[in-house]
Amino acid sequence: MNESMKNVKSPRNSPEAIKKRKTPGIRHGRHCVFLMHVHLVFVAKYRKKLFTKEVLEFMESVFREVCKDFESELKEFNGEGDYVHLLIHYPPKVSVSKLVNSLKGVSSRHVRARQFPILHQTIGMDSLWSGSYFAGSCGGGSLDAIQQYTKDQQTPQIGA
Repeated sequence: MNESMKNVKSPRNSPEAIKKRKTPGIRHGRHCVFLMHVHLVFVAKYRKKLFTKEVLEFMESVFREVCKDFESELKEFNGEGDYVHLLIHYPPKVSVSKLVNSLKGVSSRHVRARQFPILHQTIGMDSLWSGSYFAGSCGGGSLDAIQQYTKDQQTPQIGA
């Protein structure tokens, strides 16, 4: 490799390159271009009303840090007393199940270490999350629009 090439940073994800793109949010990897989002829902164990505004705000900061470790971005977060919703923009190299495992495990440890009074009263700091979760893919076009676009492709004719 040329000595001058070693010091050149790839411009594909520079702020200038991102501004020039026509579709916001599209990210580039070495061999791919992607726009992937997942909608996650985590439920408190036994659907107990554990989460106050203070707990949710703390959890959001923990979730943001975990997402950074996975080169992902927490786009939206909110919740109620017994569940939370997350919208995460993530790269294709990330397994959703591993991301979920880390999000739930790290948040549980941090929330329990913080010793919020409502959690001590309600669950005795046993377990925070139910063992299950919801994950839905989202982004891009609607499923119907993508199906129609795929059907409308012009198949090459034999010998043409």
